[in-house]
Amino acid sequence: MNPLNRLNIPLILSTLLILSCADKADKNGSPNQALATKTMESPYQLYATEKYPASQVDMMLEKLSEHVYFVQGKSAIATQYEGFISNAVAIITKNEVVVFDALGSPSLAQLLVQKIREISDKPITKIVVSHYHADHIYGLQVFKSMGAKIIAPYGYADYLNAPIAQQRLEERRKSLAPWVNQNTHLILPDQVVDSTYQFKAGDVDLVINYLGNAHSDGDLTLYVVQDNILLSGDLIFEGRIPFTGNSDTKHWLELINHLKDRQLAALVPGHGGIVSDPNAAMQLTQRYLSKVREKMQFGVDEMMTFDETYDAVDWTEFENLPAFKEAHRKNAYGIFLTLERESLE
Repeated sequence: MNPLNRLNIPLILSTLLILSCADKADKNGSPNQALATKTMESPYQLYATEKYPASQVDMMLEKLSEHVYFVQGKSAIATQYEGFISNAVAIITKNEVVVFDALGSPSLAQLLVQKIREISDKPITKIVVSHYHADHIYGLQVFKSMGAKIIAPYGYADYLNAPIAQQRLEERRKSLAPWVNQNTHLILPDQVVDSTYQFKAGDVDLVINYLGNAHSDGDLTLYVVQDNILLSGDLIFEGRIPFTGNSDTKHWLELINHLKDRQLAALVPGHGGIVSDPNAAMQLTQRYLSKVREKMQFGVDEMMTFDETYDAVDWTEFENLPAFKEAHRKNAYGIFLTLERESLE
């Protein structure tokens, strides 16, 4: 069986397309959202051209398959462990290295590059960003300075152009100093995808699946064909409560339904450990989102307040999961407000 057939996901896989600024303009008319591929003017560098405060976190680059290596962030809130709470992946091929997600500070990205250099001297040519949230993008400037092309999902500009992007950066310059500081910048992508896009890196075939707005304003996954491994970003959370923010949880659940029952060798989530049983991890995220939506919908339909709705629900099946105390009530409140708005439309 062709490995690509295992990822035959309705609503996600469509025609293969390489996007350039001549192909498509911003759907909202914003020049920052233009789809563009930028020609690299400088040669690839083995290390970043700028030095950053050295990270002291315990980071291990572990081998998952022939080509896939990963670092696993800690199960903690965003300002703990120097911001090392998310995962990143290095796909090491015979000619080049492709990185998936950039971690939550330039210092963490610098440490990731050092770990990659311990096992490969091939140039890092591309970094694929699952979505534009702080814990996945603050390390982008490290890879940019090395000459890597940044590939991101359509919708990234909805985050960058919103006040929250700069507000979050200012907050992290304080809460994560010195690792996030005045020299930490928000970086634009070089190429934006809004449909399925396949490319080859050395001897490895890679497929980007554009998901639209699920966990964030724009999400994507990356499938490593020869290794049959899916890098899911924050679509799937392994063994912990997801952070929903202002996400479209209805669409998020639809995407999980389409991913279920795929015969993957493994799944690398955006947070948490490697998933050797992808269906089990999907079911946890699905069960959580479904229950929160169902209970909040009941409260909206009955014209209850959020506090009344929340307090009437038994949440014990989730309360021992990491991030429950930090994220769950905020998740429920955000979903309640979304459903309330939808009821008035």
